Amino acid sequence: MIDWTDEQKMVRDAVRRFVDEEVRPHVEELEHGDMPPYDILRKLFRTFGMDEMARASFEKRIAREKAAAAGEAVDEPTGERNGDGSMTLIPIVELCRVCPGMVTAMGVSMGLTSSAIMSKGTTAQKERWALDLLTMDKVGAWAITEPGSGSDAFGSMRATARRDGDEYVLNGSKTFITNGPYADTTVFICKLDEGNPPEDRKILSFVLDRGMPGFEQSKPLRKMGMHSSPTGELFLTDVRVGRDRLIGETEDLPSGGREGAKATFQQERSGVAAMALGIIEECLELSVQYAKDRVQFGKPIGEFQLIQDKLARMEVARLNVQNLVFRTIELGAVGRTMTLAEASAMKLYAARAATEVALEAVQLFGGNGYMSEFRVEQLARDAKVLQIYAGTDEIQITHIARDLLSR
Repeated sequence: MIDWTDEQKMVRDAVRRFVDEEVRPHVEELEHGDMPPYDILRKLFRTFGMDEMARASFEKRIAREKAAAAGEAVDEPTGERNGDGSMTLIPIVELCRVCPGMVTAMGVSMGLTSSAIMSKGTTAQKERWALDLLTMDKVGAWAITEPGSGSDAFGSMRATARRDGDEYVLNGSKTFITNGPYADTTVFICKLDEGNPPEDRKILSFVLDRGMPGFEQSKPLRKMGMHSSPTGELFLTDVRVGRDRLIGETEDLPSGGREGAKATFQQERSGVAAMALGIIEECLELSVQYAKDRVQFGKPIGEFQLIQDKLARMEVARLNVQNLVFRTIELGAVGRTMTLAEASAMKLYAARAATEVALEAVQLFGGNGYMSEFRVEQLARDAKVLQIYAGTDEIQITHIARDLLSR
């Protein structure tokens, strides 16, 4: 794949029109936290039939699972070449040109949270919680990070689940949780406390609903960027849950709780390239226009070689990240998924490229670039978190290097 197909361009242009009409007029409210992003995202889903496509796909999968459980012969689904890949990534690219935080809010809800349930949950759990997340009818949060953990998500995890008869009692706190303040459904990841050392404890995941006794969701936290993606803290004090809320309804999932969480990280990292591409494209477009319009020393600044160098490097970054997005689409088309190391390599490069391009755009705009009325200021703040969440650059490097050294 070397370019978008005509069909993909039609979808891209339609999504771009939606963003121009429904998102750009509300950037200020989204940026200042006056407007949570969820109603606009739901309108996006309805406008392009994404909710109905998700519902139809979900119903087919559940029907296959029930047939298999009943001992009936089940045909394996065939891959759709233009399905989940491009039609999922194009809206991400276009939204990130204007409001990257909306993609984070959407991706964590209908991506990470629903995937945690869809990949390891029972059929009943999927019907109970996952469909509403996939259609954006409800907002989801995936809670793993804790105040003292950060990159050492598992080793430093202190949140616990303690058995009490047929129930579990959950305690602990989580921070930097996307959608945390508004989530209807939260996947809470913790360790099973059996009186053994924390490092030896099993990782379990539970599904929580807003308003459960002992479950507190904070107000949105103030942060550097991605203001359109509400982030909060979660506090659990003796929250009682039944086994029906334990994902998989077993403490002994075949691949373990750690592997399930790592698979979610892998999915999250592979989506960062599409986010980075949207930021890079917008920064480049704004910079090219500014270089044509801005006159200094009697001529447009685009005629100065140092400005041309900045624009050229932005274009190189755009091409490289676009090719990573194309590779993601092609892998999906042939039924392949990236390894954790491959997803880490893609995230590492794309996140760095987006941050560097956005900061260079600010530099090209000079003093204007530092002012919030010029959009490169927002994009520079938004881009930085791509190097932090879903694993910092340093963690990506570790995963890549370990993979290379293990060969």
